[in-house]
Amino acid sequence: MRKNFEVEIQWKAFPLHPETPEEGLTLEELFAGRNIDIPQAMARLKRVAKELGLPLGERKKTYNIRFAQELGKWAEERGKGDEFHSAVFRAYFAEGRNIGQRGVLTDLAGSVGLIQEAAKEVLESRNFRAAVDEDWRLSRERGITAVPTFDVDRNLLVGAQPYQTIESFLRNCGVRESAK
Repeated sequence: MRKNFEVEIQWKAFPLHPETPEEGLTLEELFAGRNIDIPQAMARLKRVAKELGLPLGERKKTYNIRFAQELGKWAEERGKGDEFHSAVFRAYFAEGRNIGQRGVLTDLAGSVGLIQEAAKEVLESRNFRAAVDEDWRLSRERGITAVPTFDVDRNLLVGAQPYQTIESFLRNCGVRESAK
């Protein structure tokens, strides 16, 4: 996006199943009482991920992402936000790792060039809790109910989309293309 459009990308945290315990929940537990065919939903997700070129493994559980979001805010402050978010995405969606565990997160921070001991201190201090709380508040205020959501001046595009769809959205929102 940054290569083709004059955009500033800001990551915002979203309260995705904040009630999930640290040890996670199976997908059956997460969707209990709801009429969701999990194998069918996962097959659709795999198909879309493949079309979009995104890695997706055989994820059996969901995990609490709150600490990942707090550490993501810290990584962004250090100029490593994109790298950290990508590492968390791969760990969660492709590898099925528990990104609710502090050790996993500090390892991921180290994998993108951040100091693991500093990451551990960030998680213990919870210094980025308020920043994540503010993002959660903003998502409620703007009526955002799913991720990813692209927001350009309160115009929303919801869900993982092909690049061409995102390009059209940006053009329709008046975002200027970069000089090539």
